[in-house]
Amino acid sequence: MTDTTVAGAFTAARLDRLPVSRWHRKITLIVGIGSFFDLYEVFLGGVLGAALAERWQLGHTARAWVIAAAFLGMFVGANVLSVLADRVGRRRMFLVNLGAYAGCSLLCAFAPNLPWLLALRFLSGIGLGAELVLVDTYLAEFLPRAVRGRYIAWAYTFGFLGVPVVALLGARLVAAHQLLGVDGWRWLLVAGGLGAGFLQLIRRQLPESPRWLMVQGREAEAERIVADIEARVAHETGGSLPLVPAAGTPPERKVPLGALLRGDHRRRTVMWCVFQVLQTVGYYGFGSLAPVVLTAKGHTVTDSLLYAALSFCGYPIGSALSVPLIDRIERRTLIAAAALAIAACGLVFGLADAPWLIVGSGFALTLCSNVFSNTFHVYQTEIFPTGVRSSAIGIAYSLSRLTSVVLPFLALAVLARFGAVAVFAGSAVLMVLLCLDVVLLGPRSTGRSLERI
Repeated sequence: MTDTTVAGAFTAARLDRLPVSRWHRKITLIVGIGSFFDLYEVFLGGVLGAALAERWQLGHTARAWVIAAAFLGMFVGANVLSVLADRVGRRRMFLVNLGAYAGCSLLCAFAPNLPWLLALRFLSGIGLGAELVLVDTYLAEFLPRAVRGRYIAWAYTFGFLGVPVVALLGARLVAAHQLLGVDGWRWLLVAGGLGAGFLQLIRRQLPESPRWLMVQGREAEAERIVADIEARVAHETGGSLPLVPAAGTPPERKVPLGALLRGDHRRRTVMWCVFQVLQTVGYYGFGSLAPVVLTAKGHTVTDSLLYAALSFCGYPIGSALSVPLIDRIERRTLIAAAALAIAACGLVFGLADAPWLIVGSGFALTLCSNVFSNTFHVYQTEIFPTGVRSSAIGIAYSLSRLTSVVLPFLALAVLARFGAVAVFAGSAVLMVLLCLDVVLLGPRSTGRSLERI
């Protein structure tokens, strides 16, 4: 074992044994707010599809492209930017992706027609393609193992406030048609771009991941960052820090990308790629298609956006609910239980006609969705090594974005021909397959060091 790998193991052990402090909560907040804009953009597609259908006389295919364009960009971004994050660093890519999204989102607000809107939505999607991948990777590499799950869940709770916000803003601005002489849907794009630009300035203070630096052989930089964190935590907690465990943790080495298709990593890679394709239908399918499904069932655009907004309130509440559960229940078990609940609630939503049942079933579905989502976001950071963590998560996650490109076309075609019940029945079947995939092929991870999983 080389001195570098021993030092890397010692660095990981030093980070894992730290007590939770204000410093940990600060980076969780700063990083978590970034997920707000990713989720804001994801669910904005459904709002824009409903809002522009009448204004620009969009048919089924055109509406599907309004939703799909950003997802296509996210597919590209998730593959390219996530791999770059393993090459040039987590912090640098954090700044690149948000900057690209902020600029393109602002340009989107000035789109004169559908082709321009789709092109700019694609480019802004590239900027956001790696955002959630980086959120997961960055926080997992800093947070102590005892609180890793619930603190990442808190980060997403901040982020998921964006989902009801975009729906409520959409309902309000679309209903008003114009604000200060400008179409309301354009203001939604301006808000996302300006907010992301401001967050990029705040993120400049974030340090690079010491775990990543150690894998790259940059021991001196990693040592400075860890020593600074230890000094901050000791000052905040007002006492001496716990001793580093004598046994330490198994060292991590630089791993080639091809290793994901060999040995034990191959099983995990295949399992997670299948998972990401299937989870898209049950999770993103509802959020991005709910307003369109409701208008297809005969509700007005304004009522559909209002019902969707009230349903989406379950996202931040479900995210907060996951916090006390995520470190107490084995990850893969919690993922499977939440997935089955999503399937059941989706069937009720597809059958519902009364407003109270639409909102009630939609709220229950979104609540379960974020117990599901937070758990799998934590889980995916734990099953791949540091050297390829961002690449592995990003490549698998890109498949969810690619599925999201195809999903609107298939779902809207099924919706037009067979109705809402058929859409959600198909989703339920896929969620059951997802449960089998994770339970049978996924490793246990709760409470274990990243280096030991």
